[in-house]
Amino acid sequence: LTEDCQALKPTFFPSVPRLYNKIYGTIKAKFDEATGCKKWLINSGLASKTANAANAVYTSGCYDMLVFNKIRAILGGQVRNMVTASAPIDLEVLDFLKVCFCCPILEAYGLTEVSGGATATKAIDPNTGHVGGPIQRLRIRLRDVPEMNYLSTDKPYPRGEVCMKGPTIFSGYFLRPDKTAEAFDKDGWFLTGDVGMIYPNGTLKIIDRSKNIFKLSQGEYIAPEKLENIFVLSQYVEQSFMYGDSLKNCCVAIVLPKQAAIDKFKSTHADADQDRKSTRLNS
Repeated sequence: LTEDCQALKPTFFPSVPRLYNKIYGTIKAKFDEATGCKKWLINSGLASKTANAANAVYTSGCYDMLVFNKIRAILGGQVRNMVTASAPIDLEVLDFLKVCFCCPILEAYGLTEVSGGATATKAIDPNTGHVGGPIQRLRIRLRDVPEMNYLSTDKPYPRGEVCMKGPTIFSGYFLRPDKTAEAFDKDGWFLTGDVGMIYPNGTLKIIDRSKNIFKLSQGEYIAPEKLENIFVLSQYVEQSFMYGDSLKNCCVAIVLPKQAAIDKFKSTHADADQDRKSTRLNS
């Protein structure tokens, strides 16, 4: 992918959290390896640009030239806007990548059933953690989910299952009237299965799932996708899968390690172990 980007030099880069997490892990590992003056310069640049990003300013003449233009070159060096969608993304990853790639990263939210995008943030909005407001001609409301303690009357912000209505909503699943009936309420609102929270300015934050969750034997609800996205932030994890059974009181995670990172860890610690053994023998 990086080779393609360096050849094509895109100005717009849409992607998914899985890839952004990998990019974050790679850059973070490189930064952590730096020492001395280089380490000080990286930390100063991150601190300065993170502070400026709070005002939607993502560039810095000095630090970009010395540090971050090399990071931008990973994607061809010409990207002016980035988009993340399809799954939740960690706020630390998002803020870090905005600084490193010197441009805003828009958060979008949608489903196939609503013809793609439903909401999106604006480039001039420096706040992370929400997915913006609804696109034109699409309406959004919240439906109470009392079994999960999410209510539209919650304070300070109303919470509930995100429901949508508008001309972009699909008419139904092909040859599955049963599934179609489950997807809409009696008033014709499409039920997304996502739990959201509405801020006073009308922006939406996705906070949970009312579908694709399971309950453990002690009554605790588990959202596996949220946990899987946390696990893959580790530089040693390639993929993860979370499983649970309502007859059990704990979950099971199946983790596929990142081979290159594991090999490097083994090599580094093998040398350290060898040094300790040599020291003991010499003493």
